Amino acid sequence: MPGNWTRALAVVAHPDDMEYGAAAAVAEWTAQGKQVAYLMVTRGEAGIDDLEPAESARVREAEQHASARKVGVVSVEFLDHKDGVIEEGVPLRRDIAAAVRKWRPELVVTINHRETWGGTAWNTPDHRAVGRAVLDAVGDAGNRWIFPEQLEPGGEGPWGGVRWVAVAGSPEATHAMPVGEAAVERAVASLSEHRAYIAALSDEPVESYARSFTEWVVGLAAERFGGRSCVTFELYPR
Repeated sequence: MPGNWTRALAVVAHPDDMEYGAAAAVAEWTAQGKQVAYLMVTRGEAGIDDLEPAESARVREAEQHASARKVGVVSVEFLDHKDGVIEEGVPLRRDIAAAVRKWRPELVVTINHRETWGGTAWNTPDHRAVGRAVLDAVGDAGNRWIFPEQLEPGGEGPWGGVRWVAVAGSPEATHAMPVGEAAVERAVASLSEHRAYIAALSDEPVESYARSFTEWVVGLAAERFGGRSCVTFELYPR
């Protein structure tokens, strides 16, 4: 993965999307002094079957803030698109372009936009919609004639400084970010903060679940990338 950047913005569909794979890379980056911000397109209100949407959103938003802090991310923002039924289109592109113009990153990270996670493991429509919208919105952010209402006279202009979009969880990964033991431990702690969500998914103790999943993810491509634990990305140079 390229390392010559200072600011990144991660744009994903739900609270927990970063923790299911990419958080160890974020931990490495923030340990190097890089700045990473998170933008959640939804508040995860449809993610816990036995919680009403409003309560689920409250719980999952709090869990995401706590989770982000474990890997050195202090800026976490939420849009209000509807969990489970995110619509790919101009409104979503507009919101993401506004965030890119606000944060002005060199690297944008998003979630797998492809139809599967590899093989027959079907991806969700929310992930696909957000991933594709991010790829489009990065271009929108650099064009002053697209969403010009976001640009105030005398204020910040468009932002064409994104140099790469990195897609986490892609079955067509091209690059890898090596992660050390300390980053993996922080990623385990980060995923563990999603206690209510994990408890709804599994009977396994939260910390055990978080450790086994994180260690599995960072080991998936180790053989392909020189035997090192890593987080993989499909990288799109801009």
